[in-house]
Parts: sequence; C-alpha cells; structure tokens
Amino acid sequence: MKPAELAAALIEFDSRNPSLAPDAPGEHQVALFLAGILEGWGFKVELHEVVPGRSNLVARAGRSLPNARSLMLNGHLDVVGVERMSHPPFRPDISEGNMYGRGSADMKGGIAAMCIAARDAVQRGIDGEVVIAAVIDEEYESLGTRALIAAGVRADAAVITEPTRLSLCPAHRGFVWARLDVRGRAAHGSRYDLGVDAITHAALIIAELDRMQSRSMSRHTHPLLGRGSLHASLISGGSGISTYPELCTVEIERRTLPGETERTFLDELVSVTAMVRNTHPDLDVDITITTSQLASDVSRDAPVMTEMLDALRQERLPLRVEGLSAWTDAALLNEAGIPAICFGPGDIALAHSATEYLPLAELDAATRVLTRFVDSWCNSSR
Repeated sequence: MKPAELAAALIEFDSRNPSLAPDAPGEHQVALFLAGILEGWGFKVELHEVVPGRSNLVARAGRSLPNARSLMLNGHLDVVGVERMSHPPFRPDISEGNMYGRGSADMKGGIAAMCIAARDAVQRGIDGEVVIAAVIDEEYESLGTRALIAAGVRADAAVITEPTRLSLCPAHRGFVWARLDVRGRAAHGSRYDLGVDAITHAALIIAELDRMQSRSMSRHTHPLLGRGSLHASLISGGSGISTYPELCTVEIERRTLPGETERTFLDELVSVTAMVRNTHPDLDVDITITTSQLASDVSRDAPVMTEMLDALRQERLPLRVEGLSAWTDAALLNEAGIPAICFGPGDIALAHSATEYLPLAELDAATRVLTRFVDSWCNSSR
C-alpha cells in the first residue's frame, strides 16, 4: 500500500467529531480500519476506549533492545464539520496532483505518511520501538492525547504529523480564555445620579487591555512565534435603550508564548482592572479563567530537531524551521516530558476550509523523511 492509497482510504471514513457536529459518527470506524491495516503489517495493536464509542489506537513495532530509543508518531483521527464545502467531503478525488477531501490536510494525509514510514522502517529492521498513536478529539478537547498520557504511553520523542508544508515546527502558541462579569447598577436612563453603566466599564477595561497589548506585548517576543496577543471575542449586556445596564459579560482570548501561563493573563487582567478602578472607583468586576492550554517549545538543538533536519537534508528538501500558528497536542506531550515537534504534509491554512486538499508530492516527501527519521532514531542508543 502506498501513502496516497492509505490517505484516500482514511478520507473515505466520516470521522467528524461528535462534539462539533451533533450527527457526527466519531472516530470508531476509521480506527477499526486502521487497526486492521497495522495488524496486517505485524504491529501489536490496541484500542483504548476514551469515551463511549470513541477509542485511541496505539500500535507498536520494533525490537525494543536495551538502551535503544523509542519514538511516537502521533496524529488525530477526528475531523471538523463539512458545511459549505466546495467538493464532496468524503470522496478523495485527485486533480492536478492534489487529493481533495475533509481531513486530507488535517490530518489523514499525515497519518498515512507516519504509518507507511513506520511500516517501511520496521521492515528494514529497527532496534528501538516505534509507537503509532492515532487519537480522538484533538479538534475539541484533546481527550485522546490526554488519555494517552494518563495511560502511561511514553516515548523518547514524538513527531505529530500535523500539516506544516514540510517545515519543522518545534513551537506554537498556547491560549487562555477568560470571562469578565462587570456589574453596574440598573436605573432609568435619565438618572445618571443612580445608574452605573456596566457596559462602559467593560469598554474601559477592553481599551486598557488594547493599550497593554500595544505596549508590553510588543516587547516580549519569541524567535519563531513573534508576540503574544489578545482579543475580545464575545460581549453581552444591557436590557433596554433607556436603562443603565447592570451587567456586561466579556469573554477574552489571550494567545500565549512559551513561558506564559494562565497566571500570566490573570495577573494582566488584575493589573488592568486596578488601573481602570483608579479613575472609576465604582468598578465591580469578577474575573474567571475558563480554560487554558500551554504553549509548546522544543530547542532547535534537541536531538529530535537535529535528526529531523538531517533527514530533510538527506532527502534534499528545504530546511525550514517555523512556528506553528495553531495549537496542537504537542504541548501536552511536551508537558508530559516527551519532546514533541510537528512535521507533515499539507497546509494548515486549508484545515477546516471549504476547499481542503493535500499535495500528493508533499505526502510522498513527508513519508520518505519520516522513514529516514524512524530508521535513524530507533537504531541509535539513548
């Protein structure tokens, strides 16, 4: 089986994430199919149910000799919705060297590349162990990789085959979501002496956050990711045009750099609200951090990076090292002590889009690079 054949077979499965689309079937059928393929290639395969009807696939191969290194190849089986797509979502049509279909770029092409690469390297013979982890739910809460880590699945390094256009991506931003509940005092619109305008107070906080973004965030940068950022995502409040609003709720997203955490953003919010309170002593606001994910960062000098660069060099491909704009499961693996980078075929800009496709030349190139890397990594000592 060639990479394009496996990618096409995976795309044909509707594996939409049920948390994103109410009628979605989830990942079970595509996981069963891939399990059968890998078992036929001699891998030891396990299906670990994470939530009812949705299982991670963990497949292992190699000899696991003492001191030999292990490698995880990780990818997610779930895809997003298919509304307003410009082509049949689960028919892997090929045109002008590109394979179309939901998940072609994000990231069934990457899963095909990593599975074929692992198969070919194992057939040549490796001293270490290669672990294929095809997980659920990356597109929503990353329940799959969280469960993988909780179950104790580990390796000396990991490559997540997210679409990177064959660039090595050792870093990406994290994010923090916060809700600000700003309370005012309801009163008739004519009674400025009684009313407290919650919406205006919320606007003052937003304006001060924007000034902070222009000042301090621009001074703190990462060589691959640039600066952090924030934006006001959602706002609600008020009950009538002639009434002072007694409540305004604002939800804000902060994109964080490596080293920044939810505490970083909380401290920023506390500082900004204190500044607004200096001029508006009646400001009343509750701050709640609703969710957060850490950023990810692996040193360019880390073995997983230097050896992947060498594999690219041997395949005579461009040596591009970039930051990835989107969040990935690499952050969870790095937090668990597994150095994880992203490398794969396809363009993240096409993920979730109305027209999603995968250049087949990139799929073949990614497979060759990963085969070299698995062979090199798993035949070296710790």
